[in-house]
Amino acid sequence: MHRIKGYSSYVLRKEFPHLKRMPSMWTRSYFVSTADNVSSQTIIKYIKAQGKD
Repeated sequence: MHRIKGYSSYVLRKEFPHLKRMPSMWTRSYFVSTADNVSSQTIIKYIKAQGKD
Protein backbone atom coordinates (compact mmCIF):
# COMPACT_ATOMS: atom_id res chain seq x y z
CA MET A 1 0.00 0.00 0.00
CA HIS A 2 2.90 2.34 0.78
CA ARG A 3 4.19 1.99 -2.78
CA ILE A 4 0.75 2.53 -4.33
CA LYS A 5 0.15 5.69 -2.31
CA GLY A 6 3.68 6.95 -2.97
CA TYR A 7 3.49 6.41 -6.70
CA SER A 8 -0.03 7.81 -7.06
CA SER A 9 1.05 10.89 -5.08
CA TYR A 10 4.03 11.33 -7.42
CA VAL A 11 1.86 11.03 -10.55
CA LEU A 12 -0.84 13.37 -9.25
CA ARG A 13 1.66 16.02 -8.15
CA LYS A 14 3.39 15.81 -11.53
CA GLU A 15 0.10 16.31 -13.39
CA PHE A 16 -1.30 18.92 -10.98
CA PRO A 17 1.58 21.15 -9.76
CA HIS A 18 -0.60 22.98 -7.21
CA LEU A 19 -0.70 19.72 -5.22
CA LYS A 20 3.03 20.08 -4.49
CA ARG A 21 2.15 22.60 -1.77
CA MET A 22 0.29 19.93 0.19
CA PRO A 23 2.45 18.45 2.95
CA SER A 24 0.86 15.02 2.49
CA MET A 25 -1.75 13.57 0.16
CA TRP A 26 -2.61 10.36 1.97
CA THR A 27 -2.85 9.15 5.55
CA ARG A 28 -0.71 6.18 6.56
CA SER A 29 -3.78 4.07 7.23
CA TYR A 30 -5.70 1.92 4.79
CA PHE A 31 -8.61 -0.50 4.83
CA VAL A 32 -8.76 -3.76 2.92
CA SER A 33 -11.67 -6.17 2.72
CA THR A 34 -13.68 -8.08 0.18
CA ALA A 35 -17.02 -6.60 -0.77
CA ASP A 36 -18.84 -9.64 0.62
CA ASN A 37 -17.42 -9.26 4.13
CA VAL A 38 -18.07 -5.58 4.79
CA SER A 39 -21.19 -3.47 4.58
CA SER A 40 -21.35 -0.14 2.80
CA GLN A 41 -22.12 1.42 6.20
CA THR A 42 -18.76 0.14 7.51
CA ILE A 43 -16.95 1.68 4.54
CA ILE A 44 -18.76 5.01 5.00
CA LYS A 45 -17.91 5.02 8.72
CA TYR A 46 -14.24 4.33 7.94
CA ILE A 47 -14.05 7.11 5.35
CA LYS A 48 -15.72 9.66 7.65
CA ALA A 49 -13.26 8.82 10.43
CA GLN A 50 -10.20 9.59 8.27
CA GLY A 51 -8.11 12.46 9.54
CA LYS A 52 -9.76 12.59 12.96
CA ASP A 53 -6.72 11.36 14.95
